[in-house]
Amino acid sequence: MIELGNWKHLCIDMQRLFAEDTPWHVEWMTGVLPQVEEVSGRFPHRTIFTRFVPPVHARDMRGTWQDYYAKWWMLTREHLAAELVELVPSLAKLAPPAKIFDKRTYSPWIEGGLHATLVHEEVETLVFTGGETDVCVLAAVLGAIDLGYRVVLLSDGVCSGEDGTHDASLKLLGDRFSVQLDLQTTEEFLRNVIV
Repeated sequence: MIELGNWKHLCIDMQRLFAEDTPWHVEWMTGVLPQVEEVSGRFPHRTIFTRFVPPVHARDMRGTWQDYYAKWWMLTREHLAAELVELVPSLAKLAPPAKIFDKRTYSPWIEGGLHATLVHEEVETLVFTGGETDVCVLAAVLGAIDLGYRVVLLSDGVCSGEDGTHDASLKLLGDRFSVQLDLQTTEEFLRNVIV
């Protein structure tokens, strides 16, 4: 058991955009949803959901993001059904009291609002769930480590559309960042967490 201090649950991008039949569908999301629901449901006041919000047009983004959305034009908000940006229904009903932070990049730290909120609330530890392990979760976790947060990553509460890079990301994070990151199952976390 590790001492969490003041902690929050940061749930990355558990949205209809990735759960439903879109080009960005993540099949594993339904498999990890029960663990995410368990943590979020037990601790809604400690939960922060991020949402990945595509631009209206590719030209609204900088640099290579324009190239990215030239490829994924059908997922810009000009073409995307607005409701697909929303959280999956079972999580959406938890906000409020859970908070929602929108982001336009993989990392939730770029725009600054999330970090400022956590500093104001004197948060020391972040418990991560969500998707995708090898993209947005990876960016969020590495940013959290750089910002000095202790990180708990729930290995059965994160998902990806790619098995190989999911496994490699968990191995990388668990091995190379073991001083700053603790890899646990949801059951281990819930058994040991002190509120």
